[in-house]
Amino acid sequence: MPTKSSERKLRTFVKGAYEKAFSAIGPRKWWPGDTAFEIILGAILTQNTAWKNVEKAIAKLKGHRVLSIAALRDLPENELAQMIRSSGYFNMKAKKIKAFIQFLDAHYDGSLKTMGKENLEKLREQLLQVHGIGPETADSILLYAFNKPSFVVDTYTRRIFSRHHIFSETESYDAMRDFFMKHADPSTFNEYHALIVHIGHHYCAKGKPNCGQCPWNWIAP
Repeated sequence: MPTKSSERKLRTFVKGAYEKAFSAIGPRKWWPGDTAFEIILGAILTQNTAWKNVEKAIAKLKGHRVLSIAALRDLPENELAQMIRSSGYFNMKAKKIKAFIQFLDAHYDGSLKTMGKENLEKLREQLLQVHGIGPETADSILLYAFNKPSFVVDTYTRRIFSRHHIFSETESYDAMRDFFMKHADPSTFNEYHALIVHIGHHYCAKGKPNCGQCPWNWIAP
């Protein structure tokens, strides 16, 4: 983590990085989903797989008319697993989806509306206790399903910002999240994370980055 720059300089840097990327790429309109529950399912299903595989799984759930809390609550776990097979690790993900619904029933009477009224920090702490929901998934649910200002950190965040010496390659998830929570404008969290994903996917590849075309080729803390 940077230690020599002032807080004001860091905020200016983080804001500038966002504005540069937004100007070059435009709004990403992420996360795709018709409902909060669909977004939550997507956040679970996208673990360790490409989004195109998640889209297939969600389309199958919609096709069988079971993309609802009530329907998935009653659907046998083995049947759910087969429907989301395209997302990979489908047996484990079926357990995770069931665990989330059990959590929702136990704490919020099965109501996402009630859940969404919970305090950010308390709800994040609760989500992290649910089987199969780690920090990235929890923050994705908070930010995209409930519009709560919780910055999402992913592999792309670590790759991009460690290459620019903002973080070390071994920086913890919480330390990276805290950095953005402290220095970025909460109203940009949604787009900021989506822009990081876009840049990581299209420019900052793991093997051969395309630095010359990247909107962030100027970054220097």
